[in-house]
Amino acid sequence: MTNLAIFAAGCFWGIEEKFLSCDGVLDTEVGYIGGITDNPTYHDVCTGDTEHAEAVRVKFDTNKVTYQNLLSLFFEIHDPTTLNRQGPDIGTQYRSEIFCIDDDQYLIADSFKRNLNKDKFDGNIITAITMAKTFWIAEEYHQKYLRKKKNMVL
Repeated sequence: MTNLAIFAAGCFWGIEEKFLSCDGVLDTEVGYIGGITDNPTYHDVCTGDTEHAEAVRVKFDTNKVTYQNLLSLFFEIHDPTTLNRQGPDIGTQYRSEIFCIDDDQYLIADSFKRNLNKDKFDGNIITAITMAKTFWIAEEYHQKYLRKKKNMVL
């Protein structure tokens, strides 16, 4: 069986690659979610005015990887205690947020975050958990960007 999950954890190029490398992940798409602008472009989102986050939508095989496994990877690949910043990228579009597809994902993500916050982060996780609305797919040149760049002949 397949399912979808959506995560925002900074620049979508790096997080997409991390999820693509996970056994059980069938595909990914990068895009924009959580904002007020319809059909946003990369240029629009970079202004910080759209309220969208750069995010990755993960299609996964539930027989090979669980949603909890993806949550664990999500929290490993970025700093969930830093507000609107990951590495050199600063702005609300680089925030830490989990966009849940359904109520089950919301309950699982909330419980996972609370336990991790208590056990490892001393209550400092700022990651938001919200219900997903429209996911706007980013421009083609952003899709699998790091793999494309790796295969470019310079």
